[in-house]
Amino acid sequence: MRFLITGAAGFLGSALANRLAAGGDVVVGVDDLSTGDQKVLDPAVQFSRGDVNDRPKLWSMLQGVDCVYHLAAKVSVPESVLYPREYNHVNVGGTVTLMEAMRDVGVRRVVFISSGTVYGNQPVQPVVEGVIPNPRVPYAVSKIAAEYYVKSIGSLWGIETVCLRVFNAYGPGQHIPPVHTPVIPSFLRQAWENGTIVVHGDGNQTRDYVFVDDVVAAMVSAATAPEVNNLTINVGSGTETSIRELARLAIEVTGGHPEVVYNPRNEGGLSRLCADIHLAQERLGYEPRVSLVDGLARTLHRDISPAKIFNGN
Repeated sequence: MRFLITGAAGFLGSALANRLAAGGDVVVGVDDLSTGDQKVLDPAVQFSRGDVNDRPKLWSMLQGVDCVYHLAAKVSVPESVLYPREYNHVNVGGTVTLMEAMRDVGVRRVVFISSGTVYGNQPVQPVVEGVIPNPRVPYAVSKIAAEYYVKSIGSLWGIETVCLRVFNAYGPGQHIPPVHTPVIPSFLRQAWENGTIVVHGDGNQTRDYVFVDDVVAAMVSAATAPEVNNLTINVGSGTETSIRELARLAIEVTGGHPEVVYNPRNEGGLSRLCADIHLAQERLGYEPRVSLVDGLARTLHRDISPAKIFNGN
């Protein structure tokens, strides 16, 4: 098959691109490299730097494509609070531009990578896809809006659509920005260096951490799975883990002795969030295979090595 991946040089995009290329598929990738890194891509990936709002560029890249994976997005929740207009322009506007280009060229299927954050706080956990979303931050609003655009344009123009709501994905190769570092690489780094793990709130808030390889498996399946048109599907581990427990596991796998500090003035975001993955199991043949402990260990050995730390990288 021939695939176009937007956001191909990002954390999930590059893992997907490399998996597909290794399997012999033709992979075309586009990314503006605002956070991605072209060097992590397999040389077989036909990469081009570009903006997802550039429709003429998309027209040229979509020629002969069987399925599009749309991952290009701005993804920082705290940043979205400061710059909601920019998040709307990229995450919503870019999605609409892509769907228009797909309509014009005649591409038949798109797999849109959404987020579990669209659920917000829900009274019942794990959350099923049919509950009413309750987005609390502009990032989550942009993702649910993009979902509606994907489905509506797809229905109007005969494009098959699959929306995957990915929960807290982590693993080797995750982008680590200078501010607002994702919780898992932050905890691992601090535990390894015997630094300070800062837990916001009381640490009892929960999340569903899903390893990158499991997410990629779900994405690969979504491209060809039958009877998934117009579906929204959760992709998580199905396991609820508290921030306190995550800190404990980070200390366990590193063997470190960090100081753990609680910051009660910051509520720590959503109180609970865990994915019900029955629909993914039924329609995608999805089974998460990497436990949180194993995933933390793999991330530690790949990304938090002594050489990287001592070199200041």
